[in-house]
Amino acid sequence: MNWAAAIVLIVLIGATASILRARYNAQAGITEDMMGNQTITHRPEAKPQADEEAQREIAALKERIEVLERIAYDKNSATAQERARISAEIDALREDKD
Repeated sequence: MNWAAAIVLIVLIGATASILRARYNAQAGITEDMMGNQTITHRPEAKPQADEEAQREIAALKERIEVLERIAYDKNSATAQERARISAEIDALREDKD
């Protein structure tokens, strides 16, 4: 193999690799600016049914978190502690009468 054939072969391999890479990037929605920075231009479309299901699940989880926060904070608040103390006093007075 002479040097001219080797150069042609190297150029063909480089061109083929460049074409395959450009094809993959186009399918994946990856674009490249003049500085060589790659960005994703589009997201694959999600199924509407799966998106609605995910939104319902997120809403249910948010409700659970709100309930847990309310339980955690209400027991430690001053008014809740005061209510618990008054309730205990009332129960103690009821037991004293019996």
